[in-house]
Amino acid sequence: MRKVRWGILSTAEIARTQVIPAIIQAENAEVAAISSSSGRGSETALEFGIPKLYNSYEELLNDPEIDAVYIPLPNHLHKHWVIEAAKKGKHVLCEKPAALNAEDATEMVNVCRENNVKFMEAFMYQFHPQHQRVKEIIASGKIGEVKLMRSSFSFLLEQKDGNIRMDKEKGGGSLYDIGSYCIHAIRFILDSEPEAVEVHGEMDSETGVDLSALCVLKLENGVKAIFDCSFDMAFRNEYEIIGTKGRISVPRAFRPDINGGEGIIIVQNDSVETIERIHGYLYLTEIEHFSNAILEDSPIMYTGESMIGNMRVIDACYQALIN
Repeated sequence: MRKVRWGILSTAEIARTQVIPAIIQAENAEVAAISSSSGRGSETALEFGIPKLYNSYEELLNDPEIDAVYIPLPNHLHKHWVIEAAKKGKHVLCEKPAALNAEDATEMVNVCRENNVKFMEAFMYQFHPQHQRVKEIIASGKIGEVKLMRSSFSFLLEQKDGNIRMDKEKGGGSLYDIGSYCIHAIRFILDSEPEAVEVHGEMDSETGVDLSALCVLKLENGVKAIFDCSFDMAFRNEYEIIGTKGRISVPRAFRPDINGGEGIIIVQNDSVETIERIHGYLYLTEIEHFSNAILEDSPIMYTGESMIGNMRVIDACYQALIN
């Protein structure tokens, strides 16, 4: 079976702990090279048996034997390296947020199309099967007409000094880092775009970074949505859909991998409660999906238009926060 030959740009933690192991396990992919500017490349290459090591990202992109690259670099570097990779004919999986605004996202998508390469933002959570099941339950009418969706993603960032999440110039902030998941989930599950936003947030006085945000969205289909994200709250990663007859709760929405890949769907209808436990390996499924799209030249699940749409909402949230 032909495999997509992946190159990894940097030795970021998410690459070492999640994505590289997933590529190694994938039936249609292999890690062919890694590049690093931190000096940790040789250590990572040795740990995972990666055959090629480059000391610069440019060298890796110039390798004709690399089909696709994974980019887990700091947010402000995504645009440059996605465009450079596309110009070298490499397909690109880029960590979220893929860009810092919708204008940059549009440029990145256009460059990738011009160079006939596939480009996907790495919202890995969407590949867990629990979310398709939620959409099936909604479509069945079991909870009636959907009226409201709520989503939360938070954790306590105990060491803020020197943390890249607190660097405004490098794309730091709770909306970029974790609020983006909530926005994506609302658009993904409800299949509708926000047309108005209202935001209340807490800004760090020293860095100007948003520590937390509470956002209210009005969707084009008439449904309301609320989400909150924070670096100053206990860990939560959940969403809930409330209908006229019942509700669906998903308490492990964005990081089911922390619980061995188990997702939980709780459906309450009148006085009846049902619980479904659904397992899935989201990183592996993400890699196999994207690799298969490359091998068969088939559509990817998360399109460039949808990525731009997510960035438009983030732009609107930041604009509302500033005003």
